[in-house]
Amino acid sequence: MSLTNENIQKALIGNFGMKVSEFHQSHDILTLEVQADALYEVIRFLKEDTAMNFNFLTDVCGVHYPDYEESRQFAVVYHLHNWFENVRIRIKTYLKASQPEVDSIVTLYPGANWQERETYDFYGIQFKGHPQLKRILNMDEMQSFPLRKEFPLEDQGRTDKDDRFFGRTGPNC
Repeated sequence: MSLTNENIQKALIGNFGMKVSEFHQSHDILTLEVQADALYEVIRFLKEDTAMNFNFLTDVCGVHYPDYEESRQFAVVYHLHNWFENVRIRIKTYLKASQPEVDSIVTLYPGANWQERETYDFYGIQFKGHPQLKRILNMDEMQSFPLRKEFPLEDQGRTDKDDRFFGRTGPNC
């Protein structure tokens, strides 16, 4: 049996029901949403099931959506790859702004260690069960998470630049 997006979707719905949803194809990659409390089990199934066999974790990254409702302001996105059939999949899980945390997948994919640390470092997303969740690129003393969209991109008090050179002129700029 060939591993198709339809087969993946049927297997996931058959095993996890409503904990997986929002299936669609984006740039030839099956994308789906998984409830945070089921994420570890879904990814374990995708890795260990002989029909799925997603043996490689390509990426883990965070996203901040400050304009979304409180329960969906943060997302963690996982990209998995089945090397044998050259099939890729994207998994998104949304997290509460007040408690952005999800289970670590380091026990499934040891390469997730640094990727989860980087996501924590830049977004403050907690990975429960991570063996050493601490900052990886920023200073340990840093109090904020620099990729959260909580701060203006520019210092409005700067006087050493001329907005005309950046295409920003006029009364609304």
